[in-house]
Amino acid sequence: MKLTLKQQRFADEYIKTGNLYHSAVNAGYSHNYAKGNINKLLENERVKSYIDERLEELKKETIADQDEIMQYLTSVMRGQVNDVELMNVPVGDFVSEIQAHEKRSDTSARTKAAELLGKRYRMWTEKQEVELTTPIFVDDVPEDD
Repeated sequence: MKLTLKQQRFADEYIKTGNLYHSAVNAGYSHNYAKGNINKLLENERVKSYIDERLEELKKETIADQDEIMQYLTSVMRGQVNDVELMNVPVGDFVSEIQAHEKRSDTSARTKAAELLGKRYRMWTEKQEVELTTPIFVDDVPEDD
């Protein structure tokens, strides 16, 4: 069975704020219900499962995946990402203001991105994986006295 519109609004609001009382009131429940019976909404299996599903979806949307990380590191390494530098600029006597200026990523950030990409592709591994097969000799030759 699906959620009612009020239950869905409550669940969405609760995910945003984490506050039971305000979420219930904003969803359209009365103040009296919100004060006394709001825990019943969270105990409702449909509401609980809806909240869990939405949280899982939001978690997937907010966490960077491997491709996104690799693209970001590549763009930093190539100097395509700009940094913001705050500068103190004098305006008059004893007066100055802070201004933000964009600048190209510095060399250390680009080098670090290149190192991380190199590690990912194992470009500088000191350990080498070597497969060796060593023959085993069995002393099964009869001894002649």
